[in-house]
Amino acid sequence: MFEEGDVIHTYSRADALKDGVLVDASAMTGEAGFKVPVALTARVWATCVGWGSAEKVPQDEDGRLWDVLWMASVAARAAARRGQTGRVAFQVYVVPRGGRRPRLTTLALVLGPGDQGECVATVLMPDED
Repeated sequence: MFEEGDVIHTYSRADALKDGVLVDASAMTGEAGFKVPVALTARVWATCVGWGSAEKVPQDEDGRLWDVLWMASVAARAAARRGQTGRVAFQVYVVPRGGRRPRLTTLALVLGPGDQGECVATVLMPDED
């Protein structure tokens, strides 16, 4: 349908990782049960993982990342048992910036092809594509 010269613009997953649109979470994905590379959108990172020393509640980014990845992996396994494919919604408790009480936050996990057609996973906010 298209010739190689017909492509006007491409934006790869590698580009998104390099630009900070996606954040690589591979440091602990294996521990959480993933066998594919996992990235979080910058918005998920800022909302659910990122934490500064100025915050009043003691938390750390590793623990917050673990919570997101673990709940995503639990949701992925449950969806696989049900035969569900595509986008999978899941929830995780997140202490918001400046807050003290965790809030139940809904996220989504999408499994799809990477830049070379390999399987990759992306954690995103429900209204992100």
